[in-house]
Amino acid sequence: MGSARTTAAAATAVWYLRTVAFLNFLSAVWVSLGQDVRRHNTEDYFTPYLLTAGFASGVFTMFLAITMRRRKRAAWILNLVLSGLFLLLFAFAMAFPEVRRYPQNWISLVLTAAFVASLIVGRPAFYAKGDRSNPRLAAAVGVGGLLVCSLLAALLVTVTNHAHDAHLSTFTDRWRYGTLRLVSVAADDSRFPGITTPNWVNVAINVLSTLLVLAVLYAAFRSRRVVDPLTADDEERLRALLDRHGDRDSLGYFSLRREKSVVWSPTGKAAVAYRVVGGVSLASGDPIGDSEAWPGAIEPWLSEARAHGWIPAVMGAGEEAGTVYARHGLDALELGDEAIVETAEFTLDGRAMRTVRQAYNRVQRAGYRVRIRRHEDIPADEMAYLLARADDWRDGATERGFSMALGRLGDPGDGRCVMLECRDGGGEEGNGEGELRAVLSFVPWGPRGLSLDLMRRDRDSENGLMEFMVIQLLQRAPELGITQVSLNFAMFRSVFERGARLGAGPVLRLWRSLLSFFSRWWQIESLYRANAKYRPIWEPRFLLFEKSADLPRIGLAAARAEGFLEAPGLPKWLHRKRLDSHADPRE
Repeated sequence: MGSARTTAAAATAVWYLRTVAFLNFLSAVWVSLGQDVRRHNTEDYFTPYLLTAGFASGVFTMFLAITMRRRKRAAWILNLVLSGLFLLLFAFAMAFPEVRRYPQNWISLVLTAAFVASLIVGRPAFYAKGDRSNPRLAAAVGVGGLLVCSLLAALLVTVTNHAHDAHLSTFTDRWRYGTLRLVSVAADDSRFPGITTPNWVNVAINVLSTLLVLAVLYAAFRSRRVVDPLTADDEERLRALLDRHGDRDSLGYFSLRREKSVVWSPTGKAAVAYRVVGGVSLASGDPIGDSEAWPGAIEPWLSEARAHGWIPAVMGAGEEAGTVYARHGLDALELGDEAIVETAEFTLDGRAMRTVRQAYNRVQRAGYRVRIRRHEDIPADEMAYLLARADDWRDGATERGFSMALGRLGDPGDGRCVMLECRDGGGEEGNGEGELRAVLSFVPWGPRGLSLDLMRRDRDSENGLMEFMVIQLLQRAPELGITQVSLNFAMFRSVFERGARLGAGPVLRLWRSLLSFFSRWWQIESLYRANAKYRPIWEPRFLLFEKSADLPRIGLAAARAEGFLEAPGLPKWLHRKRLDSHADPRE
């Protein structure tokens, strides 16, 4: 009963702020309403807590509503202090008869008191902790931002000052004018006789002030960003679980990415590896370990996310893991399919493989040869050369990958990974086998499987070289004791497949056309086509999330984690030093 009352009170507080934000925005565009609100605030009336008129106040109130919905304790404290002081002001003002005689003041008093009461009753619901560095960061943003904004304001005033006696004003005067308008929204022009600026300059300075306030609030309320990365002990325990249960999930080995953190089940038989990106606790693949112990790892992961105000999400979970996550309150959305090839069933024979067979034979006739070795069997000097060439061929400075990439190459701990080196038929480089043209790296998937990690090739090499290397691996897999190989992930694969069939509906055809359009910039359809040529088994992969409203934020976090987006960073000295004792120096 108490829990239900707490939840209802917290929801009431959030909806009050949302309503006030809506009224503030409405007052900004509805001139007469805005004038009424301002008149009530300047004459003998009192409006409810935070109800003013304007976009700035609307943005501020909306920000508070968002942080309160995410159960931030800092937002609860700020609202309680401000609304409590506002309520005391109300109580004092209502002691005067000229204030009591207006019924709207009683309504405002009741609304503000109800908001304060909902905050007090709902206190246990606001449990999300902020980062311990938030006060320091907010102070730095406030002081530094005020200095920068005041200088920009002074520059604007200097450039646009059209007073007839402008020469009487000094830069200090113009800086003071801009600073006063920043901190007080308005400045007394009579105190600055040598300054006259257009109205748009004053508006621009007020906008700078609003942005500065929002930046300070964001710094003060942001979720904890830095968590303990994977320790040597964590990695050793994860490897032990992978040795026993690694054949369950082809993405299991990628949990060893060292910027990830890990939450363990009480028995230590299962774990969830995740990374916090933009306030999203992003896990990938299935939980590691015994499936019977998965709930014991999922529950503390969700609890930790809620304790810090993170949004829980899982990328690329399999169907079995998705079902377990769904039992813990997460919804599922099919992302696409993973291409898995059973090596015993793969063949180049048959009419359906004619195009692939011709491309394979063409590359083979050109003299290309593939060498397959475990990483632990490659001498250090050769591995250093492979790393250098792989870095040269990388597309861009950002290393992409999170859910289906290891993020490092040649690490001593990854000796069971498999390297494919492809050389052309000419030249006298190295041992006379020709010049290195491409490399592929696969991580272990249990004792008899491999999962694609990295693909790099020389841009001047033969077309179809990657397909040639993959087919070589599939044909020679028995030498390595490999029975299954996981290739690339094909996002929205079913849309392309079903949308091309006879009788596909208009919605499906439209969706397929839209994805094909975006494939010009992102490899959506091309990855599906590249995988389909091996005639694989398609295994669906899912995105797990708690609320549909969080999907845009989860999508941005996933794009950042995979390396497709980069968020503008603050100066490094504003952040706590990240623990990087286990980072790969070659990354």
